Amino acid sequence: MATTSEDVWQLLAELATAQKETDRQLKELGKQIGGLGAKFGSFTEGLALPSMETILGQQFGMEVISPSVRVSKGGQHMEIDVLAYANGELNTAYIVEVKSHAREDSITQLKSILQRFRNFFPEHKNKRLYGILASVDLSNELREKILQEGLYVARIHDQVFELDIPNNFQAQSY
Repeated sequence: MATTSEDVWQLLAELATAQKETDRQLKELGKQIGGLGAKFGSFTEGLALPSMETILGQQFGMEVISPSVRVSKGGQHMEIDVLAYANGELNTAYIVEVKSHAREDSITQLKSILQRFRNFFPEHKNKRLYGILASVDLSNELREKILQEGLYVARIHDQVFELDIPNNFQAQSY
């Protein structure tokens, strides 16, 4: 069976069409995977919320516990997974950053939120401010780094998040 140049051109045209279809499918798959990642983050935050409400309310005496706080001010934006505070004698606020898999940049992200918090929430400017990093997956090495930064660590245990700090831990106020 002889192959003519016309046959070759026909095959190349079919190949180009198939390649465009593959590219379109890969792009769509990428969007779906990205959406799945965002959904998993929301799932983790939802999983952490009941436990964090218990910790913040019962252990730390917080009166107001707000999940998923978003604020925009002067063209700047901030997202807080959980914000909790108490007025009066306690006069304290906690910011919880929830991660399915904590990495070193999770510490940087939480510290950045803590440092910018008072610019976005001047009504809390006189409160002591603490950070909690809650994570499903966290290495012991990273746990030590988080504690060295004066941040609380919460890990999941038996489907419930619990504080994972030494007895003599002193959190740093930001």
